Amino acid sequence: MKRKINTSLTIALAFGIAFAAPLAASTPQEQGFEIAARSDRSDVGFGDSRVKLQMILSNAAGQQSTRKLEIATLEKPDESVGDKSLVLFDTPRDIEGTALLSHARILDPDDQWLFLPALKRVKRIASSNKSGPFVGSEFAFEDFTAIELNKFDYRYIGTENIDGMPHDVLERLPRYENSGYSMQMAWVDQHVFQIRKVEFYDRRGDLLKVLELGDYRQYDNGVWRAHRLSMENVQTNKKTDLVYQDYAFDVGISDKDFVKGRLSRLR
Repeated sequence: MKRKINTSLTIALAFGIAFAAPLAASTPQEQGFEIAARSDRSDVGFGDSRVKLQMILSNAAGQQSTRKLEIATLEKPDESVGDKSLVLFDTPRDIEGTALLSHARILDPDDQWLFLPALKRVKRIASSNKSGPFVGSEFAFEDFTAIELNKFDYRYIGTENIDGMPHDVLERLPRYENSGYSMQMAWVDQHVFQIRKVEFYDRRGDLLKVLELGDYRQYDNGVWRAHRLSMENVQTNKKTDLVYQDYAFDVGISDKDFVKGRLSRLR
């Protein structure tokens, strides 16, 4: 199923009531990149962060199970590389200590390692397997690293109102190999330039998943973070919610905390 976007400008935008200076791009591709870059660069400079959250899995019948986890992130030094992140599960007992270490790249395959306590071993995630579900959730392995600006080619589609707020609508085409997605559509609000929704299309071009991001909060360092992410698989009617607590920044983590050899010693 294809998603048709309304490309007409809103009345507010037509009269110049926008929240940012006009972009200088002349083509839809250039304008799409500039909007994406403005969004990405609005949150640089945080250094490192740590946050606790809940993962709520819902099946097609509405039955739910809950997991608790923590994510640590080390900011990329520049846009030629990606962030480093570490996901560690605290509960339930059957997955306690499970950890995913990710070193995001741009066009080269991301480096990802999964530690499975039951097997007491670290497994490298092959680039051909990164479209698979992460610990049974509706988030794929690649969803944890595929947010880097230069991983996509962009095209500006138009504007669309969501809940009375104007959004720029962008098409994102993955530039990296072995993506499970043929295309993504992203909605970026024109107020604080944050992504509010993403549609993911499978390799056949059909709509696969919809991600909605909400409860945005701005921290003292100026960065914005969504505190609720809801990923719904429209083909299976399964859903995964991520509900975040407050972020802690400048917590003193460094490169040595994001090495494969530490995964088996986290618990």
